[in-house]
Amino acid sequence: MLTCPLCNGALSADDRGVACTAGHRFDRARQGYLNLLPVQHKKSRDPGDNQAMVEARRRFLDGGHYAPLARRLTELAAERAPRHWLDIGCGEGYYTAQLAAALPAADGYALDISREAVKRACRRAPQLTWLVASMARVPLADASCGLLASVFSPLDWQEARRLLAPGGGLLRMGPTREHLLELRAQLYDEVREYDDAKHLSLIPPGMRLAASETLSYRLHLDNAEDRADLLAMTPHGWRASAERRAAVIAAPLEVTVAIRYDWIERN
Repeated sequence: MLTCPLCNGALSADDRGVACTAGHRFDRARQGYLNLLPVQHKKSRDPGDNQAMVEARRRFLDGGHYAPLARRLTELAAERAPRHWLDIGCGEGYYTAQLAAALPAADGYALDISREAVKRACRRAPQLTWLVASMARVPLADASCGLLASVFSPLDWQEARRLLAPGGGLLRMGPTREHLLELRAQLYDEVREYDDAKHLSLIPPGMRLAASETLSYRLHLDNAEDRADLLAMTPHGWRASAERRAAVIAAPLEVTVAIRYDWIERN
């Protein structure tokens, strides 16, 4: 299933990593992942989330604050029972590892453009194929996936369509307009509203929305470290002023967690 990011030829595994017939070789890192992000495909030296953001997300998620979201995600994935699946934009692997546990018989792949994220993620589920790669140039063959998972992640819709086998689908998990509304109200003078369904206008021909649902609950954050980690793992950590971030960290916080799940199917 893996393809060369330089020539698109098939990659075969050997003792050191993977290689294509054109002679392009990619060694496996000691942590177990493959770096299939050539320097010419990078827009910066170390693209994606940095170490501090990755560690903040790991602590917050491992604290169980978003466990109901992961539980429903894995239930929806298990209903589809794909033979091959990919978590596209896997981050530090919290959701990926739970998808792997829910799909034990399937061939699983996960990628992120952040090397720092993937280095930590591959410890969670070493049985998966972990990749540092671009979401705009996914090194997997056409029509190779029965399920793509996209969790709080940007998406290249044309790549999604290319990767999906007929009858397969994209399981997208993203925020609704109510998500973390109380936090945003504390950080900004004006809270911008956004359209929960805006992404649906981006669905390309050959794909269609087949199912959708939402999940919401109240989350109490009494620990200052949890509040600091929540800020650090979201764009609000650098968009808001230092004074307002400090005020959020200083006092207990209750927020709404509100998420939308979409199953977008390949015709």
